[in-house]
Amino acid sequence: MRTAFDLSPLYRSTVGFDRLFDLIDQTARQDASSHWPPYNVEKTGDEQYRITMAVAGFSPDDIEITQKENTLLVAGQKHPEQVNVQFLHRGIATRNFKQTFSLADYVKVKGAALENGLLTIDLVREVPEEFKPHRIKIATGGAKTIEHEKAA
Repeated sequence: MRTAFDLSPLYRSTVGFDRLFDLIDQTARQDASSHWPPYNVEKTGDEQYRITMAVAGFSPDDIEITQKENTLLVAGQKHPEQVNVQFLHRGIATRNFKQTFSLADYVKVKGAALENGLLTIDLVREVPEEFKPHRIKIATGGAKTIEHEKAA
């Protein structure tokens, strides 16, 4: 059984973290069906990540990967099977699935591959230079101000 978390104290003392709190709240409400097919999320380098999903029985044509802003959607839909096949035992699940991953800012899909029933999606975080930390030079010899041009 899940316990509910009250995030209201955090909303009062932080600014700009709304998306993070919404993500925590959404994750706490997910049900067990959102964990199929099984998957791993790995950190493969300082700014590289990999999602590996077990999708036995699916072909590349059955799977669609879509990135929209900070959301990665992986959906699988099997094509209709042959009607004259009689299964004595069916242990390989072929049900449709839809798995959503929330990505951090500047994380992009680098590539995807399907091999031996495993779908691997490689991701990389590429922060633009202007958003990386940079040192600010301190002027000496008195306070410097920026003068604004007066409108004529």
